[in-house]
Amino acid sequence: MRKIFHDIHLWLSVPFGIIIALICFSGAMLVFEQEITQKVQKEIYFVEAQDRQPLPADSLMLCATRQLPDSVSITGLTIYPEPDRAWQLSLSKPKKAAAYINPYTGELTGKTKRLPFFSTMFRLHRWLLDSANPQGGIFWGKVIVGISTLAFVFVLISGIFIWWPRTRKALKTRLQICCTRGMKRFWYDLHVAGGMYALILLLAMALTGLTWSFKWYNNAFYAVFGVKTSQQSRAKQPETEKGKPNSSQNGKGQGPQENARLAKVRQSTCSWQRVYEQLAAENPEYRQIQLSQNTASVYFHRWGNQRAADRYTFDVKSGRITEEAPYASLDKSGKIRGWIYSMHVGEWGGMLTRVLTVLVALLGTSLPLTGYYLWIARLLRKKQRRS
Repeated sequence: MRKIFHDIHLWLSVPFGIIIALICFSGAMLVFEQEITQKVQKEIYFVEAQDRQPLPADSLMLCATRQLPDSVSITGLTIYPEPDRAWQLSLSKPKKAAAYINPYTGELTGKTKRLPFFSTMFRLHRWLLDSANPQGGIFWGKVIVGISTLAFVFVLISGIFIWWPRTRKALKTRLQICCTRGMKRFWYDLHVAGGMYALILLLAMALTGLTWSFKWYNNAFYAVFGVKTSQQSRAKQPETEKGKPNSSQNGKGQGPQENARLAKVRQSTCSWQRVYEQLAAENPEYRQIQLSQNTASVYFHRWGNQRAADRYTFDVKSGRITEEAPYASLDKSGKIRGWIYSMHVGEWGGMLTRVLTVLVALLGTSLPLTGYYLWIARLLRKKQRRS
């Protein structure tokens, strides 16, 4: 039986090992993308804190509208409790575009821009730097990443059966990485013991990552948790890069057309400040509050699903809360998507699990490389014996 698992482990690792290493490495690089981007582009995400209250939300929307092109509208506002944070504006186009505004002055600080390094890492992680054919057809980069990730799952599982010792004493030895008995022993221990230590998290990242690769797997994964097919179709992630910058140039309308545009914004956002103040007072430890049209979401610092939020519906004219949907009361379909994302990127346990995710992903990068080393060394030994 062990021979069968050994063959599965070897002949899946040899063709897919390099791709697996690239996927793991690029994934590790993306874990702290947000923090690094905010440090590099600090002028966009942060403002000078002031000893006064921010401008009302509806006034900020009017200020922002005057600075945006006529073809771009604001679909939402994200408010942060930190006094030095710029507030985020969700824009109508391009897809998932966002801009930031100084809450004290109403001036736009900039639009979201994915740094070239992270853009490359994202495309490498998801599509091996490939791009979807706008005319349709097979998205080969996405397919290869999906197949490689699926192969990685079988490689990890087969590794358990190959390397799991028969006694507790042997298990203790197997989990040690020796640095004093030569490089060959070090690479062997790193491959075996490293794979054991990283096994559970690597499996979690691989199994959740596959939901973005194959529709059939996505449907099956959601079905396991009792989510209906209609929910599954909505749970599919878009195939566009997160944070892709807006290519439109700022422009201003003039005359009656501009006045009508501002009046429409004023009418749709007149109650946002009232709703924000009420929700902030009821939830003083909020992480962020999102407002859009007639709905609001309140996010908190918590373990688990980092996309978990209490959701509210309000009357656009009066700002009166008409419906509440606490996160705890949502069914599985309202929670699983956020759990998948949080598990995949390691956010479920805060900073500790994010750091651990980076280390495990880097360890996952080393596994195919050390595996190649051991395999080639074994082939050379066999060749020497024959000669």
